[in-house]
Amino acid sequence: MSMYDTDKEIERVILVGVELDPKDDVEMSLEELAELAKTAGAVTVGKMIQPRDSFHPATYIGKGKIEELRLLIDELDASGIICDDELSPAQMKNLEDELQVKIMDRTMVILDIFASRASSSEGKIQVEMAQLKYRSTRLAGMGITLSRLGGGIGTRGPGEKKIETDRRLIRDRISRLSKELDEIKCHREVQRQQRDKVSTPIAAIVGYTNAGKSTLLNKLTDADVLSEDKLFATLDPTTRGLVLPNSEKLLLTDTVGFIRKLPHNLIEAFRSTLEEARYADIIIHVVDATNSDYERQMETVYETLKLLKVEDKPLITLFNKCDKFEEIPVLKDPKADYVVNISARSGMGFDEFFGDIQDIILKSRVRVERTFSYDEAGKIQLIREYGQLESEEYTESGILVKGYVPAEVAGRL
Repeated sequence: MSMYDTDKEIERVILVGVELDPKDDVEMSLEELAELAKTAGAVTVGKMIQPRDSFHPATYIGKGKIEELRLLIDELDASGIICDDELSPAQMKNLEDELQVKIMDRTMVILDIFASRASSSEGKIQVEMAQLKYRSTRLAGMGITLSRLGGGIGTRGPGEKKIETDRRLIRDRISRLSKELDEIKCHREVQRQQRDKVSTPIAAIVGYTNAGKSTLLNKLTDADVLSEDKLFATLDPTTRGLVLPNSEKLLLTDTVGFIRKLPHNLIEAFRSTLEEARYADIIIHVVDATNSDYERQMETVYETLKLLKVEDKPLITLFNKCDKFEEIPVLKDPKADYVVNISARSGMGFDEFFGDIQDIILKSRVRVERTFSYDEAGKIQLIREYGQLESEEYTESGILVKGYVPAEVAGRL
């Protein structure tokens, strides 16, 4: 029996960025792109940045840089180029003709990672829709890059099949997927209504990709969610229950990580997943405090939340990974109601974090102080279940109760 080497050849890529403004930290953006490429299974062998007033309409970078890039490809034995911005179909084709290697852009790599990460049926549908929308604008005259639907690093994803060059077929497929997503959305809506009935507060965990959201959820609730030191380690939202030190119950929902230049198609496709944040009572913003670019990452998160119309909700910012500092710097977030330095891995700072959540929940509650007749004793159970019972005192005229309940439960008392 003959042996075959089944190892895939690892893609060797050169990263290319254009600096339109000296204030744009393209170097940092390319570092992040290198992380994305690594997550997708490629190895970065070189980087190139060109300062320009605008992207070259035909080739993204100028003629001189293309010559430099051609020499670099030979010198570094590169098999692909990844551009840091979304390329037009013409730019992609022209670069491919000039350089004779696979040309990819940031969007393609992110879609590639999402395709390999999605595990739920909803996640898979959302990724395939985003891929199809991206590809449908790039069908005309595509060469080696798009012989498959995968198209990116390792050509993986729902598209392990030859690309359907017929736009009508793609439109039909998108239409079918939209219907399936609508059904899932209805199902999610029903789940939300069930959760609303029990009046348990919901907190959505948001943050830049790889800030430690899944690690936090795992530590708080033993959720057993995949948490790796990789970008987009988890895609599918997970909701778990947490009991706070004062016996108050809270539902925690993890959301997909945000990233700079997140493709518009993906925001559209993942809107229903990200909407978990819209229906939450509290937003928990996890920030990797050890990342030198953390302030810009925070800006990206707030821009995405604004896009999703998630505003005017109580917000706690957790500066994560603070156990890695010998001396914790002064970390601030003017947009947050509460700021806590934590370590999701060790549990450092959790007591203060719990105190802040309890404080937020208490502010949203109605104070109850009244005497229930012994016939109404069952109503006290509502306070125990949905609110906080501070004290109950048995008197001749009934049971004197003090505590807090959600406004909707107060009506039932």
